Amino acid sequence: MFLSAAYAQDAAAQQPNFFTSLIPFVLMAVVFYFLLIRPQQQARKKHQAMVAGVKRGDEVLTSGGILGKVVKAPEGDECTIEIAEGVQVRVVKATLTDVRGKGTAAAAPAKTKA
Repeated sequence: MFLSAAYAQDAAAQQPNFFTSLIPFVLMAVVFYFLLIRPQQQARKKHQAMVAGVKRGDEVLTSGGILGKVVKAPEGDECTIEIAEGVQVRVVKATLTDVRGKGTAAAAPAKTKA
């Protein structure tokens, strides 16, 4: 009587396979990659391409919210932007958040009727 109960408990307490227990962790890693890592890499590549394409005359927006026109865009990691007439500021290209093209940000303001 006790012998059959002992065999029944031993069969029920069998450990799962090692590889079977790894499946949830592998699935979590795959989901983590596709939801977090891959989109971040794509956004970084897009930003690097945008920064590399900055040229003289482009209207840009910095991460600090400053709009300006690129005056000098050497091959290095800095460029000079003009934020007002006669006011030029050197900025690091990596801080540029948007390149708006030529003549879009500093267009003449619309006149209102008074």
